[in-house]
Amino acid sequence: MNMKTIVALLAVCTLILGGAIYHKETPVPDQSDEAIKSYRLSNGMKVLVIENHRAPVMVSQVWYKVGASYEHDGITGISHVLEHMMFKGTEEHPAGEFSEIIAANGGEENAFTGQDFTAYFQKIANDRLELCLELEADRMRNITFDEKEFIKELEVVKEERRLRTEDKPPALTYERFNAAAFTNSPYRRPIIGWMEDLDTMTVDDARKWYETWYAPNNATLVVAGDVDAEEVYRLAKQYFGKLPTSEIPELKPRHEARQYGTQRLTVELPAKIPYLLMGYKVPNISPEIVGTEQEKELYALEVLAGVLDGGNSARLSKNLVRGQEIANSAGASYSMTARHETLFVLSAVPNDDVAIEVLEFALRDELNTLKTKLPDDDELDRVKAQVVAAQVYKQDSIFYQAMEVGMLDTIGLPWQIKDDYVEKILAVTAEQVQQVANKYLTDDRLTVAVLEPLPNGTEDDGAETESSTGEKDAG
Repeated sequence: MNMKTIVALLAVCTLILGGAIYHKETPVPDQSDEAIKSYRLSNGMKVLVIENHRAPVMVSQVWYKVGASYEHDGITGISHVLEHMMFKGTEEHPAGEFSEIIAANGGEENAFTGQDFTAYFQKIANDRLELCLELEADRMRNITFDEKEFIKELEVVKEERRLRTEDKPPALTYERFNAAAFTNSPYRRPIIGWMEDLDTMTVDDARKWYETWYAPNNATLVVAGDVDAEEVYRLAKQYFGKLPTSEIPELKPRHEARQYGTQRLTVELPAKIPYLLMGYKVPNISPEIVGTEQEKELYALEVLAGVLDGGNSARLSKNLVRGQEIANSAGASYSMTARHETLFVLSAVPNDDVAIEVLEFALRDELNTLKTKLPDDDELDRVKAQVVAAQVYKQDSIFYQAMEVGMLDTIGLPWQIKDDYVEKILAVTAEQVQQVANKYLTDDRLTVAVLEPLPNGTEDDGAETESSTGEKDAG
C-alpha cells in the first residue's frame, strides 16, 4: 500500500502499569459531528465511528501513536519489525491464525508503518465487526515473542529492505537524500531501518518496544461503514476496556536545526539513468497553528505543488516534459500532515543526453517564474477543481474515510480539520502562492541529491521512492 497515493486522494483515567485496577466503563462522547461519533474508554483508548450505510461492509482500524519518528539510533526499523511480529500470534491465536480467520470470513487484513504511526486494519462484512475487535484486542497486549519466529521475520524485513531500497537506485537515493536534508529531525531515519541496526536487533528490543507503546491509552480504534456507533462502542468496551495501560514516555519537542546554505550530495550507484531530488524545508500543520494566519501558508504550499505537478496541464509536465523535452518525468510533492517539519520536494529524471545541471536549472527557473509572476486564474481553478473532485470521490471509500480520520488523530491533530480542507484550499489566492514560494523555496532551505549512474548499471525503472510519511506493508 502506497501511503502517498492514499493521502493524495486525503484525558485518560490512570491505571497501574500492567496491573489489574479497572474502572467501570461509562459512555464518554468526545467531539462529534453528523458523520463521526467519538468516545473514550476509561483506560484511555479512543473510539471513532464513521457511519456509512451504503453497503453492508465495514473497515476496522487500530492506530498506535508510534512509528519510525519515535525511534532512536541503534533501533531504527523496530516499529516496522514489530508490525510484522503482530502477525506471529498469541496464546489464544497462534501464528498465522489471525489472517486465516479473517480470510475464512471473507475479509482482507494488513498493516502499515509510517514515520508517525503504525496501523492495522480489516475490510470485511459488517456482521463480522465483533470478530475483528476480539482479534485486535487479543494482540494489543498478548502477542508472543518466540525468538525463532523473530529471527525468521527479521530476515524477511532485511530482504524487504534489499528489494525495496538497496536494489533500487532511486529509492536508495531518496533514503540518503532524507538523511542529508535533516540534521536532527527523526525523519532523517528510514522507516524500514538501517541495515546495520536490523543486523543487531534482538527479540528483547521488540518486546520492550511492544510493552511500551502498544496499549489502549496509546491507541485509537476507527470503524467506518454500515455499523451503529453505540454498538461499536459497546463492543470496544467489551474487548478493549479491561486491557491494562502502559506508562507512555513523554516526548520532548523536536525542532530541526537551522540550515546554513544549500546542501548537496551525490549517490553513485549502478543504474541506467540519473535522478534529481530537490527538497526545501517547509512547515507542517500542528495544533498550535490551526486557525492562525500561518496555517494559510500550508494550504498555499499545497496549491503551489498542484500548480507545478497536478496532471498534464501542470507546469512541470507542460514545460519540462513536453515543452523543452528535457525531462522524462518531473514532479512536485508536499504534505502538511506530519508531526515534524517536512519537505517540499521536486524530483525529475532527465531525457537522454540532458545533463543533470540543465534539469536543475530548469526546475529552479520554474520556481523563479512563480516567485516573480503570479499564477493565473486558470491554473488555480484547475488545482482547486482537482481537490474538490478528490473530496467527492473519497466518499466512495470507507477505507480512506477511516484512514484520514485515524491519521489526523494519531499525529495529534483534531480530525475536524478535514472538513475545512476544501474551503481553505478554495480560499488560497495567487498572491499567497507567490508569497510562500518566496518565503520557503530558498537556497538556505534546500538540499539537492543526484543519482549518478555508474557504468553498466541495471536499474528497475519501476522503483518507488518513499516519502517522509510513507509506509511499509506487513510481509
